[in-house]
Amino acid sequence: MTGANGFVGRMIVDRLARNGFDTVAVTRTEGSWHPAVARRRWASLDQIQWKKEFRGVDVVVHCAARTHVLGREAEAADEPFRQVNVALTLAMARGAAAAGMRRFIYISSAHVHGGRTGDRPFRADDPPRPENAYARSKWEAEQGLDAIARDTGLEVVVIRPPLVIGPYPKGNLGGLVAAMRRGLPLPLGAVTRNRRDLVSLDTLADLVSHSIDHPAAPGAPLLVSDGHPSSTRDVIERLAALHGLTPRLLPVPTALLRAALTLAGRGRLASQLLGNLEIDIAETCRRLDWRPPQGARS
Repeated sequence: MTGANGFVGRMIVDRLARNGFDTVAVTRTEGSWHPAVARRRWASLDQIQWKKEFRGVDVVVHCAARTHVLGREAEAADEPFRQVNVALTLAMARGAAAAGMRRFIYISSAHVHGGRTGDRPFRADDPPRPENAYARSKWEAEQGLDAIARDTGLEVVVIRPPLVIGPYPKGNLGGLVAAMRRGLPLPLGAVTRNRRDLVSLDTLADLVSHSIDHPAAPGAPLLVSDGHPSSTRDVIERLAALHGLTPRLLPVPTALLRAALTLAGRGRLASQLLGNLEIDIAETCRRLDWRPPQGARS
């Protein structure tokens, strides 16, 4: 399990250990997990001889990534994202195949499909339309993994989550939590009609665990969410409840808020806060005979 000390990786590695998998957490920093988790610390993941390191390993869950960041850095040049999300991922997959590994599970992103949905949710067979450097790097890695799978027989499982919600989130959700901690007013109290799918840490970890051995997991990407879209106001209230906070929500009309953000050059942020992003998980549920855990909220 790479990225085992991150926001998503920590939950997944503990779930795998609780489910009885002999699990090794790969990190560059100190961390603590379930007592059954072994730990391997590497200073520089991009200089490892992966074929040697992967001997005796059956499955890798690759969660380490350069992820979403706030502000204009999210629109940065592609290369910093490609170095981690593409080059490192493909080097690991080639090493896994050379070592005779059975399966490689890659945590990609639903943003491969784009940043917003229209009159229906995203489906796994929708054409990719990544809109920023992060999403483009994830899509490029997926294409490289597909080629490696065809050439070597390595079983590749691609999981595409939307924003992941849980305690102490990163990215845009982390920014919302920080604003609530500071008691800042949020002009989003009237944003109650949009529909955005998120995935809890518990749901994502459950699907990863389910994908370790399921024969139908490799192949087409697996979309995942909690299965109940929320408005932006609902998302904020859910985040607040997770952190014991009380949000200061101001009921600014949605049209006025969109116009103000657009005039300020923040049209993409307006789309993220006010628009829809829905995920159709029906095919994932059918293929893997799986459902999001009941009551999954964090």
